[in-house]
Amino acid sequence: MTRRYASPRDLLGQEGTRLGPSGWLEIGQGRVDAFADCTGDHQWIHVDVERARQGPFGGTIAHGFLTVSLVPLFMPDLIEIRGFTHAINVGIDRLRFLAPIRVGSRIRAGGEIVAVEERQGAIQLVVRVTVEVEDQDAPGQPAAKPACVLDSLSRFYPAPESTGGPGD
Repeated sequence: MTRRYASPRDLLGQEGTRLGPSGWLEIGQGRVDAFADCTGDHQWIHVDVERARQGPFGGTIAHGFLTVSLVPLFMPDLIEIRGFTHAINVGIDRLRFLAPIRVGSRIRAGGEIVAVEERQGAIQLVVRVTVEVEDQDAPGQPAAKPACVLDSLSRFYPAPESTGGPGD
């Protein structure tokens, strides 16, 4: 379920709040191939289906950075913040890839608010995002080990009042 906040200031004191999980998303070979084309990373474990069958993962796997690039897709399922004029991504901390994502698998994200502070006229939010892979033996349930964990840092610039802007 999506957590909703009327203003970035409403995030203050919300550390420890759990977010999500999102819905499941299937990772298809077409998405992996398109990411390879965008980044130039055509390593065989990602794009050569025949060779990858004989490789260490028994098939092609998603790029780690493809997984990271999907975090913005999951965030609206986790959290909705209104009442801001604009927001920026500040960065990612503590990024770890813990398990491969085989093509054909489904993934989802969950989160936890780990830090909120006022910074340079904005509210800086740190969300620890955990990308889970569906357990192949228990459909609808996450596998024991997540695919990826990262801390996403964003800054939301509060609106002086409701303006009908992007966060309203």
